[in-house]
Amino acid sequence: MQDLNDMLFFAEVVDRGGFAAAGRALSLPKSTLSRRVADLESRLGVRLLHRTTRKLSLTPAGEIYHRHCVAMREQAEAAEEAVLHVQTEPRGTVRMTCPVTLAQTTVGPLMPRFLAAHPQVRIDMQVTNRVIDLVQEGVDVALRVRARLDDSGTLVIKNLGETHGVLVASPQLLERFGAPPDVEHLRNLPTVAMSAADGRANWHLLGPRGAVHELSHQPVYTADDLVTLKYAVLRGTGMSALPDYLCREEMQRGELVAVLPGWAPPVSMVLAAYPSRRGMVPAVRRLLDFLGENIIGERIVTRQ
Repeated sequence: MQDLNDMLFFAEVVDRGGFAAAGRALSLPKSTLSRRVADLESRLGVRLLHRTTRKLSLTPAGEIYHRHCVAMREQAEAAEEAVLHVQTEPRGTVRMTCPVTLAQTTVGPLMPRFLAAHPQVRIDMQVTNRVIDLVQEGVDVALRVRARLDDSGTLVIKNLGETHGVLVASPQLLERFGAPPDVEHLRNLPTVAMSAADGRANWHLLGPRGAVHELSHQPVYTADDLVTLKYAVLRGTGMSALPDYLCREEMQRGELVAVLPGWAPPVSMVLAAYPSRRGMVPAVRRLLDFLGENIIGERIVTRQ
């Protein structure tokens, strides 16, 4: 049976101008290559090389055979690259979860771009604020917004970016109640919040030069969805602490204004939690890289 390695060895000897150079490239002794080419000529029944003490040259038969050997080598390399491409090309279904507001404002607009770049991937995204047990529910990636890195046991946590909170109100609300001159007067404004245990909510605020203030207040309206709260703030129902990515456009248009600039909730992190790095499929790895590249810097950025 023909040994295709002999064709590779012959192509390398010719292309590199001798047995010594080809041996170094292939990590084989010069004598081994010389014997293999001689055996090849014997099997073919034709001389392929003119050997002299100073150089090698191809015979007419050697020129024809060399062209086929080079083509075989190129096809073998292309075959290996094709297999590697199949192994690394993202494909299959990625099951992920994402908080409602983050999905509606940031991740939702990004997903079509990811899917367009990776047509063999399907995304099954559950939009929910519920805490997910990834292993039990078969979820590949869970996006979370947290003030600190969680100790998630066996889960791997990747920090994708940061989001800043801002105290905002409508201009009409500040006209009615007056803009607070300092942090102590924040209590004079009605508020809306995500939750209020026993009717009261607490906001931990950070100020200039490391100052800290705990604002305890009784919201006039609570809702467990930030977009819903934003509508209430826009209508002048009350002041609220919202992530900057949620209200940036309204602030640029003057529909919302910052209340007491310099005071704000702590920075939160956008985190991706997933079960393990080991055995991570290419589609999950590529999705994590994509999110890390597009949720960047000190603020969440949705690139167009």
